[in-house]
Amino acid sequence: MKSLSSEAAEAAPVSDLVTAAEQSLPRQADTLARARAFAEPLISGETLDTGENTLVHADAVAAILKQMGGSEAMQAASYLVYACAHLNRPHEVIAKAFGESYATLAIETTKLVAVQRQTRDNDAPTDSREHAENVRKMLLAFSRDLRVVMLRLASRLQTLRWHAASRTIAPPGVAREALEVFAPLANRLGIWQIKWEMEDLAFRFLEPGTYKQVARLLDEKRAEREQYVEQLRQQLEAELLAQGIRAEVHGRPKHIYSIVKKMRGKSLEFENVFDVRALRVIVGDERECYAALAWVHERFEPIPGEFDDYIARPKPNGYQSLHTVVRDAAGRPIEIQVRTHAMHEHAEHGVAAHWAYKEAGSKGYAGVSASGEYDAKIAVLRQLLAWERDLAGAGTGLFEDRIYVLTPQAAVVELTRGATPVDFAYTVHTSLGHRCRGARVDGAMVPLNTRLKNGQTVEIIAAKEGGPSRDWLNPDLGFLAGQRARAKVRAWFNEQHRHEAVARGREAVEKLLQREGRTAIKLEDLASQLGFRSAEDLFFVVGKDEFSLRNIETLLKPTTAPESADEVLLKKPRSSAGPAKGGVLVVGIDSLMTQLARCCKPAPPDRIAGFVTRGKGVSVHRRDCSSFRELAAREPARVIDVEWGGGEGGAVYPIDVAVEAADRQGLLRDISEVFAKEKMNVTGVQTQTVKGTAWMTFTVEVADSQRMSRVLAQVSEVQGVRSARRR
Repeated sequence: MKSLSSEAAEAAPVSDLVTAAEQSLPRQADTLARARAFAEPLISGETLDTGENTLVHADAVAAILKQMGGSEAMQAASYLVYACAHLNRPHEVIAKAFGESYATLAIETTKLVAVQRQTRDNDAPTDSREHAENVRKMLLAFSRDLRVVMLRLASRLQTLRWHAASRTIAPPGVAREALEVFAPLANRLGIWQIKWEMEDLAFRFLEPGTYKQVARLLDEKRAEREQYVEQLRQQLEAELLAQGIRAEVHGRPKHIYSIVKKMRGKSLEFENVFDVRALRVIVGDERECYAALAWVHERFEPIPGEFDDYIARPKPNGYQSLHTVVRDAAGRPIEIQVRTHAMHEHAEHGVAAHWAYKEAGSKGYAGVSASGEYDAKIAVLRQLLAWERDLAGAGTGLFEDRIYVLTPQAAVVELTRGATPVDFAYTVHTSLGHRCRGARVDGAMVPLNTRLKNGQTVEIIAAKEGGPSRDWLNPDLGFLAGQRARAKVRAWFNEQHRHEAVARGREAVEKLLQREGRTAIKLEDLASQLGFRSAEDLFFVVGKDEFSLRNIETLLKPTTAPESADEVLLKKPRSSAGPAKGGVLVVGIDSLMTQLARCCKPAPPDRIAGFVTRGKGVSVHRRDCSSFRELAAREPARVIDVEWGGGEGGAVYPIDVAVEAADRQGLLRDISEVFAKEKMNVTGVQTQTVKGTAWMTFTVEVADSQRMSRVLAQVSEVQGVRSARRR
């Protein structure tokens, strides 16, 4: 009968509960008995979700932890974990009665249990991989105290044992977690007993038909097989002793799940699975391991490709042993493992249990020195880190720098340590971050700069529309810990600034076009002629007052602007009958002045045409010049044919080269060096930078524009240059 009901416990003052715990046994009584006496009145009359009595479950977990090598302190925690749910202030109560360490362990384990249950209840059945990944993340997050992990392993094994003993079906989610998360974790930590039993029990519930089939095959010739293995065991032990090797030889238990995996992985029939008949040889030292192996290979026929030396090359979790498969005289395969007593102890209990109750020794595991409790703990942490990397497939992230919290739908969200609800909102979705106005953590409203902790459930209160606060970018206020979230906030404000600048620039450009009577011109074409990738980029720099509207005015009036600003006087031809040396031949008209239009800057051997201006002579354009096409369409009678002269006299022509590049220090110098190397005179440079992109226009003197193809190719190879073209 319960000495104190759950209801009474909840209502009792903290001091009364502590006093009851202290008086339940004499003060010299061990912690394990005190913890059980403390929890018994609270949990003996209740059952878990599975239907198992809570106190019975706690007793079994403590026994499993003892078998694993866990200390009495860890065993005691198995009772305190289940007592937490019945206490108003569990941390305060347990800390006063048993100490801070026990209180932290009980609270953290209780929190992990609640998180697992929540994720299992909310994940869809078809999302088994995602669910398994969520549970892995939570285990990693809570593994800073490895006792939490050990307690969860022992608890899950007991749950499976209870379902098997009571002949009830374990929920698929519980069995799947055991097979896909807890068993691999036990394997990583080298706790083989837990791994194998958990795999078999979970597989029994997930695939009962296959389990029964393999179990039946094992049973059909069990007596014959066991008699043969026992006979072989005795023979091997005696013959090794005759060789001077004192060895313990044992038959190995048959693990159904491992048999099924081998049958499926290698497409084997049951009789061809090697570890159906298996022996383990345990000797005194490493030298005897190899001596025993040599004798086994002399006595039996080794099967090629079935030998592994895990002594010379231990597994990542520190496991060491020699594995071989041989055939007897009848051709039957036999798997034999050879190891020392120390290797066997480690294989059975794993490095985690060693850390829990004793030093790991000077040699350590897998080459990791573990001369004391601290080093042994580091060895375990490294295994958990390796487990995390294995699951992720790549990367070297340390989970000490991360926390894992939950959405209200129990989805696990990974954050950097020190993250706030604002960081959480931006991680879930950028839009949610922008609209974040408040947050609930575990159901309670908190300030947006609250630092989140592992396992908390976070709910964001968001406006229907809106943007972030500039305060979020103030590091002194502590609203953001993650760089990605901070970058998203900056990007939002930058985009707002850009929209405003683009709107101002568009208005200014359109007013100019109206004033000049050129509203028919395409804005994208105008931007391209000015060296911009799009009209919006032009509007942006105009709106920021970084680009003068005079540049647009000059472009719009190529044939009427003053000579110094718009046209280059080349020279007058001496007669219409022959070419001007190095100049342009104007066909059929004598003594006309010729000028090269600045809008397109032609140079030999470009295809050219002339336009007779009013009082300025003939303006020479490239035939593909958009300004020329517009003039020719408006007044075709003023277009005349022209062609290049003989090129004598070393005449040079100015042309413009437009370069787009990622802005960096030394960019202008590196591009100018290309022109200098090609002995091209640079007479002018215009540059502007927009959002890290440099737009540069070089005016270069050339005698022949065809040379530019090679030069432009060289400019394109300069670091950061994205494109180089003639304008």
